[in-house]
Amino acid sequence: MKVSKLSKDEKARMLKIIGILEKHYPNVTIQLNFHTPHQLLVATILSSQCTDERVNKVTAQLFKKYKFPEDYLKVPQEELENDIYSTGYYKAKAKHIREATKIIIEKFNGNVPDNMDDLLTLPGVGRKTANVILGHCFNVPGIVVDTHVLRLSNRLGFVTTKNAVKVEIILNNLVPKEKWVKFTHILISHGRKICTARNPKCQLCPIAELCPSAIQLIQK
Repeated sequence: MKVSKLSKDEKARMLKIIGILEKHYPNVTIQLNFHTPHQLLVATILSSQCTDERVNKVTAQLFKKYKFPEDYLKVPQEELENDIYSTGYYKAKAKHIREATKIIIEKFNGNVPDNMDDLLTLPGVGRKTANVILGHCFNVPGIVVDTHVLRLSNRLGFVTTKNAVKVEIILNNLVPKEKWVKFTHILISHGRKICTARNPKCQLCPIAELCPSAIQLIQK
């Protein structure tokens, strides 16, 4: 997929933004609790349309009951659905967890794949989930384009699309590779605390002077 050439000025603006946000969110990391790649796979599938806080409450009990990948296939799907009910879309999520786990056991010897191509063959796994797993389990950096990253990238004027794949490609060219994983978390943190979906707190934003959307709102 081709993207337009990015100017040096845009890259410089991105570096300034990253530098400022790193100071405001110095210790950010993934909010999902997990110990193994498979647990992170399950947690990330559950996190779709659900808060990390809720997912962590559910997985606190779930990971005690399902200690190994095989355990998810030993119970009826209805039982797993009941165990993850409060995360929403529980039928689809239970189906994806079981199908992905079955493939991992049969095709990948019980090990969650460590590359994008294989991860994308798993039901319920898109580039967002794959990048989460690769970045936090296999030290393969990637930018996770979730709702916050998508919203902030557009508001900051770096992209003008809601296509997550296009946004990921553009951001990959703007953000230094060694900062890809942390960049995801600082943007998510900023999106939750300041640049919210409704009523963004532009007056309190440390990067307002670098954000065309904030400048426009403040000038009104």
